[in-house]
Amino acid sequence: MDNKVDRAENSSVGSIRIADEVVSIIAGLAATEIEGIAAMSGGLVGGIAEILGKKNFAKGVKVEVGEREAAVDLYIIVNYGVRIPDVALTVQENVKRSIESMTGLSVVEVNVHVQGVGFQADHKDDEVRVR
Repeated sequence: MDNKVDRAENSSVGSIRIADEVVSIIAGLAATEIEGIAAMSGGLVGGIAEILGKKNFAKGVKVEVGEREAAVDLYIIVNYGVRIPDVALTVQENVKRSIESMTGLSVVEVNVHVQGVGFQADHKDDEVRVR
């Protein structure tokens, strides 16, 4: 899948193009809005980008976008003590709603992959520890 590919929608005035990465960013932000999400789980590329000082809003998100539909895979880390099925369902609903309202695409599936459990550190300034 090429994240640089644009999807076009034609209208009487012209065309509207939405890059796949835009859909990924919308999904990532919508997922992290949900209480109970400690972080998104990124691979090596996401970790390198953060080390270099770039905030990667599409971290832990994989999208497949067609002409009118989108499928999303989210890789998340949940907070310790939350009910995982409830958090995952809320994430699915919020991501679907956000993508559909912002892009006009129909979201056919939102798959949530729980990759770990995050434990809050003693101080607010410390990062979330993942096990």
